[in-house]
Amino acid sequence: MPTAPRAVLLDVDGTLVDTSYAHTTCWWQALREHGHVVPMHRIHRAIGLGSDRIVGHLLDGDDEAVADEVVASHAALFAAWHERLVPLPGARDLVRRCHEAGMVVVLSTSAGRTDLDALRSALDADDWVDESTTSSDAERSKPDTDILDVALERIGLGAGQAVFVGDSVWDAEAARRAGMPCVGVECGGTSAAELREAGCVETYADPADLLRHWQESALAGVTGG
Repeated sequence: MPTAPRAVLLDVDGTLVDTSYAHTTCWWQALREHGHVVPMHRIHRAIGLGSDRIVGHLLDGDDEAVADEVVASHAALFAAWHERLVPLPGARDLVRRCHEAGMVVVLSTSAGRTDLDALRSALDADDWVDESTTSSDAERSKPDTDILDVALERIGLGAGQAVFVGDSVWDAEAARRAGMPCVGVECGGTSAAELREAGCVETYADPADLLRHWQESALAGVTGG
């Protein structure tokens, strides 16, 4: 019989809460406010990078003053979405199922504390969440492993005892570097092929689809489905 993981680390933006395109729009507007016109398709493909990386990635540079201004504008713009955020299909039930299966449940995100509070309010699953991380807990965001390393340290488990669930290639890359299986969901707007190429052991349309296939998934201890 397969051995189920002892913990699940869950990305939140685009994985559990429907924010990927809101973030895309807010970054597009924030960049425009500071004189940079970047096509939305490029911005969307960068979603999942932390705010410490995304501006430099999109502008092919690392001007810290410009980056700080754009990040501040994005934060203000995205705050206007806080009251409109909604969970993705099956997200709340997935968190509960992981808890009921005996796993330690961690919300492992590069979001800031204010944004995470809004995301948790939209998700309404705190009864089944054991731990969380934010951007303040890591020096470097995904695809570096800092966020995942901090989460594992807090719960006292190794990478081989956990599974990460995420929606971006950056999630998959961070999990691969950490030595942790990554389950990909397409609801952030990244295709199954791209997620698998980045390292996901399996992919599903959204949390509801993952729940439907629970018994064949890495969350039940089966990898490579």
